[in-house]
Amino acid sequence: MIFDYETLRCIWWAFLGVLLIGFAITGGYDCGVGVLLPFLGKTDDERRVILNASAPTWEGNQVWLITAGGALFAAWPIAYAVAFSSLYIALFLTLFALWLRPLGFDYRSKMPNQQWRDWWDKALFVGGFVPALIFGVAFGNLLKGIPFHLESDMRMTYLGDFFGLLNPFALIAGVVSLFMLVMHGAVFLQIKTVGEIQQRAKKAVTLATSIALSAFALAGLWVTRLEGYHITSTVLQNGASNPLAKFVKRSEGLWLDNYEHVPALWAIPVLVFVAGGLTIWLSKKDRPGWAFVSSSVAVAGIILTAGVSMFPFLIPSNISLNSSLTIWDASSSHRTLQIMFWATVIFLPIILTYTRWVFSVMRGKITVEQIQQNTHSLY
Repeated sequence: MIFDYETLRCIWWAFLGVLLIGFAITGGYDCGVGVLLPFLGKTDDERRVILNASAPTWEGNQVWLITAGGALFAAWPIAYAVAFSSLYIALFLTLFALWLRPLGFDYRSKMPNQQWRDWWDKALFVGGFVPALIFGVAFGNLLKGIPFHLESDMRMTYLGDFFGLLNPFALIAGVVSLFMLVMHGAVFLQIKTVGEIQQRAKKAVTLATSIALSAFALAGLWVTRLEGYHITSTVLQNGASNPLAKFVKRSEGLWLDNYEHVPALWAIPVLVFVAGGLTIWLSKKDRPGWAFVSSSVAVAGIILTAGVSMFPFLIPSNISLNSSLTIWDASSSHRTLQIMFWATVIFLPIILTYTRWVFSVMRGKITVEQIQQNTHSLY
């Protein structure tokens, strides 16, 4: 074995973060475009321009989300089971909303009837809005803790309900997620469009970024008063996975522990505000390509801030503290992580190469004139 068990667990935590960030940056702008569709597209032709900007690439972008789910299942099967059981309704709503996207893209322009197209536009809005909001709500609930406990045989009992997930802090996290993706989608549309749509997208960049950064700051202040989690017993980082073989305490402000022990980590949330400010400035200076880079950095920084705050916890329990799942005690076996590591080393670069190639091929702008001339366009 090249890597020991502890190192592989850390590597897979990093891999999961890369996959989530990859989806937020690629699939995220798709969601943002869906949310912006009814607001930036004033006519049917303008909405077709917006759809043609993102529709050709959205399917490939979903690979990141599917791979992230697969990585969670393979690397931390207990965490996968707890997440998909406790967040079942929320995840089902997300999946249903994502189903609306291919249906909307494929069927919207099949009929010239305007009412038909308006309904599909609403479906595409839902397909962008719901996932963007729920992903943030899910992260907010992870920071608050999920009401579950484990039996000695690892059977999980969930004692919450769907509406309990819609607590104030989780909704603030949902607002952060929603508007960071709207920001990202608006920058993407500024790259891909011209004229009035581009100018509306530029204004949307400023508004969405301002709301995202304000909500992020509010969530950060809230976290200082939020009860965090800390392992009080000896951490067996190379030991066998057994979530119940540890003791956990919960206290106000403990989610800031990692930042206090490694002050350099404060650079991550600071980078979010710097990148967000640059996104607004670059957008106004009509440099949307660089604005897309800075908005990508802001999106990555927001996700990293949550991940670093929680490390090494994956899913904390707020009713049975010792049942909380961490990267050290909820992982697959050493051999499984090792085999998957090499599979990832082979296939992740392929995904990155494909994503880059698609962006390079589809880098042209979409105009209303092109849409009007191509009356048989799919979108």
